[in-house]
Amino acid sequence: MGHANGGEEHLAPVIPLFGGARSSKTGASPRRESDSESDGVPRRTGDEGLWRSALIDGPRRRFDAPAEHSDAEAEAGPDAEAPVDPEELRRRAEEVLVRRLRGKQLSVSEARSVLRENDVDRDTIEDILDEFQHRGYLDDRTLAQLLVTSGVERKGQGRIALSRALSQRGIPRDVVEEALEELPDDDAERALEFARSKASGMSRLEPDTALRRLLGQLARRGYGGSVAMNAARTALREAGSGRSGVRFVDSD
Repeated sequence: MGHANGGEEHLAPVIPLFGGARSSKTGASPRRESDSESDGVPRRTGDEGLWRSALIDGPRRRFDAPAEHSDAEAEAGPDAEAPVDPEELRRRAEEVLVRRLRGKQLSVSEARSVLRENDVDRDTIEDILDEFQHRGYLDDRTLAQLLVTSGVERKGQGRIALSRALSQRGIPRDVVEEALEELPDDDAERALEFARSKASGMSRLEPDTALRRLLGQLARRGYGGSVAMNAARTALREAGSGRSGVRFVDSD
């Protein structure tokens, strides 16, 4: 206790934690209250500004500053969708085309229309069509032959109707002609066969009415001119037409 007044000589100098002036017995005055960290943060004097920047300004910039966006995002807006990868677009278009082909055989032209509905560029469309033709998924010649066979056997169609049906499916003209060349030239026989299948149901009609209706049905199936007229008259004559029993006879 006797050394109470002189004990200060043996105390270590006080080193401020935030870079303030060091107090010593050399006469430097301690920091004033106004310079002290009354709010827990050192004031911006000298080196103290570095601490204040780290403790105050840094966190404020991190939490208070608005998020930065790229120019593209700013122009697109918050509701804009991210661009779809071209390879993903192609994959989706191929899947759509495969599903369509499972339900119905398509011509190359019809397949091209399907792909155009799926936001695929022209080069990609042609690339997909080439690939599908190479794999045998698309074949206009095979499709043309199937349509001709179906038109003849199931619908009794003639060459005119068959040609029109194939053209409506987008099959090229040279492929249509090639398919029709393989068809036997027996339109007259096919027309007569079709007319016979319809004439029996017209026996109660007047002769002129029966002939007109049968000619219209033959025309819708691609038979016209003398082929249709001969087939209609022959079929009606064989079946008998009209309540009066009038029958068609061949004129000299």
